[in-house]
Amino acid sequence: MSWQGYVDNNLVGTGKVSSACIVGLKGGVWASSPSLNLSTEEQHAIIQGLADPSHLQANGIYVSGKKYLTLQANPRSIYGKAGGDGLCIVRTNQAVLIGVYNSPLLPGDANKVVEGLADYLISVGY
Repeated sequence: MSWQGYVDNNLVGTGKVSSACIVGLKGGVWASSPSLNLSTEEQHAIIQGLADPSHLQANGIYVSGKKYLTLQANPRSIYGKAGGDGLCIVRTNQAVLIGVYNSPLLPGDANKVVEGLADYLISVGY
């Protein structure tokens, strides 16, 4: 399956994630929903935030120009919230999955989908 297929079918296609993208750990967007425009600065901040979450915990996470309050950040995942919307970011061996959910979608459902795809990609070496 192509990287775009993972975004379209395994993330957004579940109905539990509003928009998503996959970013390489070395930078660059591998695949993205049309409505999710992740700047180079946002990509770098997320990748660096997985290594050292202190900056994201103090300043929040920006995705497509929207600021999310950092709820949790560790070397594997970052969770953020902005009003009724939120995001789940999960690191794999070679990439970062970003799933955004908009109200009325539920955080737990979106997180399960993004974490599940990340687990699968890790199991196959990505």
